[in-house]
Amino acid sequence: MSDQQAADQTAADQTAADHQARPDPRSEAVPTGEPAVPSPVDPPTEPAPADTGSGRDTVASSGDATAPPHPTTPVPPAQTPVPTPAVAPAPAVARPEAPRPTAPRPMPPRPAPPRSAVPATPAAPASAKPATAPDTAHRPAARPSPVAVASADPGRWGRVDVEGTIHVRTPDGERAVGSWQAGAPEEGLAHFARRFDDMLTEVELLAARLDAGGGEPKQTLSSAKTLRDGLGTATVVGDLVGLRARLDDVIARAEASVGAARSARDAQRGAAVMRKGELAVEAESLSVEATQWKQAGDRFVAILDEWRTIRGIDRKTDELLWKRFSKARESFNRRRGSHFADLDRQRAGAKVQKEALVVEAEKLADSDDWGPTAARFRDLMTEWKVTGRAQKDSDDALWQRFRAAQDAFFARRSETFAERDAEFAANAEAKKALLTEAERIATADPTAARAALRNIQERWEAIGKVPRDDIRSLEARLRAVEEKVRESTDRQWRRTDPEAEARVAQFRDRVAQFEAQAAKAEAAGDPRRAEQANAQADQWREWLTTAEQAVQHR
Repeated sequence: MSDQQAADQTAADQTAADHQARPDPRSEAVPTGEPAVPSPVDPPTEPAPADTGSGRDTVASSGDATAPPHPTTPVPPAQTPVPTPAVAPAPAVARPEAPRPTAPRPMPPRPAPPRSAVPATPAAPASAKPATAPDTAHRPAARPSPVAVASADPGRWGRVDVEGTIHVRTPDGERAVGSWQAGAPEEGLAHFARRFDDMLTEVELLAARLDAGGGEPKQTLSSAKTLRDGLGTATVVGDLVGLRARLDDVIARAEASVGAARSARDAQRGAAVMRKGELAVEAESLSVEATQWKQAGDRFVAILDEWRTIRGIDRKTDELLWKRFSKARESFNRRRGSHFADLDRQRAGAKVQKEALVVEAEKLADSDDWGPTAARFRDLMTEWKVTGRAQKDSDDALWQRFRAAQDAFFARRSETFAERDAEFAANAEAKKALLTEAERIATADPTAARAALRNIQERWEAIGKVPRDDIRSLEARLRAVEEKVRESTDRQWRRTDPEAEARVAQFRDRVAQFEAQAAKAEAAGDPRRAEQANAQADQWREWLTTAEQAVQHR
């Protein structure tokens, strides 16, 4: 059961509980011109049979179509009270009051029903399902009405004169609302008080609907205005001033809700217009800038699907936006069609160029000029890539022919290179053996070492080429042997260098000269000059030591 249905059921339960012990209004006064209408809360019942022994006649009231007859179905007391609903159905719209007749209409005499006590707790209708606790998490709790219930103290709001006429007190004075001839005068006053309570229930149902935000505010406003307009002639007894103030409050709130709903509709319409405008702008951008045709086409389909889900825009604005979108889509379709037409022409030209490349590749497949032919095949591949694609079937067939010619040439070259690689591998083994011999050359005699290295170098060149991967390592080992022989020759030359020997003798002479000067100064009694001469002798002695070591380590 939804929140709205639960609220309506709860309102019906409370209304039935309030009037459980009231007498059947069909046995009381009925306003003239008002048909007996079934209660909007309880199911209709059969009319009570007339009692000829009563002696009382029912006299019509001044007539009011706004208050329906009171329900008569007995309701058992409920075990627990049911809270006042927060959401209620729209009340029945009041009808204009019928004119009061000049003379009472005779009715069949009926017995006065016994008056029963009002139960302490509300009761649910007999046909209703067991009451369940309302979901307080989803709707607000009901608030008590600020208008007093008239049936609690009918004499506070009206009176009955000696002729049985019922009067209600208003700010402008008393006003007759009907007459009562079917029982005690107090029962008649209570009957019209209950009619007031029924009207108050309708007003509170309208207020509860506004509080819960359910229903249509415009319908609630219309019903509240109808009830307020009929207060001046309503055949009820109760706090008419308070009820009018309550209706004024409900009307003000309903008007605010109507305005808010109108603003919400306007905001929704503005958002819809803005969204369709954004979609139109996006479509116009795609129609001019898009080059990813598949993705752009899918996006146009998605825009159209979203476009169809946006509602609430006036026809004129919607047509203007649709024209923009439709124009953009047509522009995109034309540009895409033109692109693919150009692409077809390019593919036809690419097919002609690739056929020429295939013919040349097939001619080169039998060539034995490995280097230039391989270079030409690389050029043909570059030209193939920049030519562009032909139609898929033609392009695939041409590529298979080109690839077959290329594979045939390189397969023949690979066979030839395999034979050559086997020869190069044998050469590499021969050079490794030659290197082993070279690395055993003794460098004690530089002249003999140079002669042995020269013989190995001549045999190295005679062996021939080796695999590319072995070239660097073999050449490095040979260079190491050559460097070792060259260093032994250089050491021999440095040890016999006459310039180095002359430089050592010069340093030795300078040391002896400064030592003689120091001895002469000490003999002459000049310690300062002796100290200076000794310092210079020490310096030249260090240089002499360094020169002698250099000559010895050559």
